[in-house]
Amino acid sequence: MFVNMELWAEIRRRVLTHEISKREACRRYEIHWSTLKKVLTHEEPPGYRRTRSPRRPTIEPVLPIIRQILDDDTTAPKKQRHTAHRIWQRLRDEYAFTGGYTVVKDAVRELKVGTREVFLPLTHPPGEAQVDFGFAEVVLAGVPTQVALFVMSLPYSDAVYCQAFPRECTEVFLEGHVRAFAFFGGVPRRIAYDNTKTAVAKIVGGRERVVTREFARLMSHFLFASHFCLVRRPNEKGHVERLVEYARSNVLVPVPRVDSLAELNARLLALCQRDQQRTTRGKPGTVATLLVEDRAAMLPVPANRFEARRVAEVSADALSLVRFDTNAYSVPTRYAHRTVTVIGTVDEVRIAFEDRLVARHARCWGREQSVFDPVHYLALLERKPGGFDFAKPLAQWALPECFGVLRRRLEADASKGFGTRGFVRVLRLLETFSLAQLTDAVESALAMDVIDPDAIRLILDRRADRPVPVFNLDGRPHLASVRVPVTDVSAYGALLAREGAR
Repeated sequence: MFVNMELWAEIRRRVLTHEISKREACRRYEIHWSTLKKVLTHEEPPGYRRTRSPRRPTIEPVLPIIRQILDDDTTAPKKQRHTAHRIWQRLRDEYAFTGGYTVVKDAVRELKVGTREVFLPLTHPPGEAQVDFGFAEVVLAGVPTQVALFVMSLPYSDAVYCQAFPRECTEVFLEGHVRAFAFFGGVPRRIAYDNTKTAVAKIVGGRERVVTREFARLMSHFLFASHFCLVRRPNEKGHVERLVEYARSNVLVPVPRVDSLAELNARLLALCQRDQQRTTRGKPGTVATLLVEDRAAMLPVPANRFEARRVAEVSADALSLVRFDTNAYSVPTRYAHRTVTVIGTVDEVRIAFEDRLVARHARCWGREQSVFDPVHYLALLERKPGGFDFAKPLAQWALPECFGVLRRRLEADASKGFGTRGFVRVLRLLETFSLAQLTDAVESALAMDVIDPDAIRLILDRRADRPVPVFNLDGRPHLASVRVPVTDVSAYGALLAREGAR
């Protein structure tokens, strides 16, 4: 077989132009007649060609078994499917297979290639987006923690927005959209999703979905259209799937060590902004340039604010605790055993009764934790002061030193009957005033050698410039003629003199 293309071309030229005969070509170039026939038939050496497939007597008898194992794996969990090594073990143990692992591995690879799915390239007009969640490990305040990565990408410009949250849930899903719209400066007209439970309440069939109430509220506010992928078809939003992996492998490798999620999100935001300076294959200009076209096709962000929250109706238990998202939050004791409304956002939990806000807590992202506000239990402790030192809501309450001095003096002055109950009365002023205001008033009262709770309340009222109501006759002309005589107290003086003479 010739490997010299130049010689191949020379023989073809000289014979086919009748410069020399075929017999002369075989003699001069020392080639066989069949070789000359091949040279004249093909413009270039055709390479080695098999006339029949090679026989593989070792693996051929078990190929149907391997094919059946791979077919059965399509319905098994992804993490419990056969590897080539496991198939070889089963063939060896169950079918007396005598071949080696390599021949089985090659057969498995060939069979899998023939069954792999082929995808159609898609086109994406400006103003569309895709959303997905991914997960990554970080060291948060010294503790290894898994975080959820919310990613929104714009396939046309290849722009991406990524933020980390404690976990995937309704309020995080909504908050991610709000932040992404603000980052891009517009609302995509159409957003593609998988079938996440935070958005889909029920799959009706095909592409029909019954969405959750909160997701419907999000669409109603921002006016975008939603598109849900078919079940087990994440390739329909493959653009964002790729960018989730990009963010994880570029920003979160090595595993970042941060003090807070705010610090991590600042890094992710800087990456998203820096990423807009790159160019994309087959498109003119940078991502930032294409983003201008994307933004022009988007809807404007509404002027009125959208609150990313989840609402639940819950009953407060006998401990004045309300359960929300596996954690318990306190409410004032007068709302125990009552049904309240919990509004949970990414940052806080608010609790309302009828039309009143009765409690506000920072959001706890742990599990099965109890979050107390000590002030909520003071009204109960005023009636049951004996439990003050054993009350769990007060266990971690670090009050300024002056409060300890005030309590000791109140409990020592038993003649006035204040004691612990009087100290609780002082603390209940926190229902109206801030801790800083009350601390200042207590320090002033102690400096004046005053410990009466009513006196401390008076100090607070005066410093808060609360107007003291003064009675006047404006609007009361019928009282102008009323005269109240001055009381003669001389009789009381005589009684006091008599008492002193005894």
